[in-house]
Amino acid sequence: MHLFGRTTSVNVQKVLWTLEELKLAYERTDLGGAFGGLGAPDYVAMNPNKRVPTLIDGDLTLWESNAIVRYLVSRYGQDTFAGSTPAQVARADMWMEWFQNNCYPHFIALFYQTVRLPKSERSEDARDNAAAALSKSFALLDKHLEGHAFVAGRSVSMGDFIVGASLYRYFSMDFTRAGLPNLSAYYDRLCKRAAYRQTIMTSFDSLRPKDG
Repeated sequence: MHLFGRTTSVNVQKVLWTLEELKLAYERTDLGGAFGGLGAPDYVAMNPNKRVPTLIDGDLTLWESNAIVRYLVSRYGQDTFAGSTPAQVARADMWMEWFQNNCYPHFIALFYQTVRLPKSERSEDARDNAAAALSKSFALLDKHLEGHAFVAGRSVSMGDFIVGASLYRYFSMDFTRAGLPNLSAYYDRLCKRAAYRQTIMTSFDSLRPKDG
């Protein structure tokens, strides 16, 4: 099994977290960002989107991080990280889709306004609008987590691999966060997992511009 992508990409990180939780053997090649290589003909042949991650498992080549997570869990650990019934799988899948559609655009906008963009190109209004929109969505998650240890129930699932991958950066970025105690407690639970600390809680300072 071979994963292409840099460890500072949150989309690569969610796949790495999944691989580590499943205790799968894999090789990884740095690609994208400062490493470049996304336009190389060999890579484009694997992933015409010219993005990371890309996973090769035997004869199978996959791109799109959520699809890769679903595949890995389905093939190597469904009962553990998806569920043993269609309803359990759907519940975990629901939270994956929810985060991608409702949170991810605002999360990325906020990340750019607090980390990626040079200070001269940042907008306080854009930052505050992204933070407010993300907080509104996370308030829904916070309410859900009143009665759930993890997004799909009592144990970690593929839903957490998508939702939780953003939280290290969310709680590390420099902006005013809303008071969401259940989300904070959920993040603390994730931080106790060795695979989470190894793959998600890694420095993103290399993504900052020189003036940032």
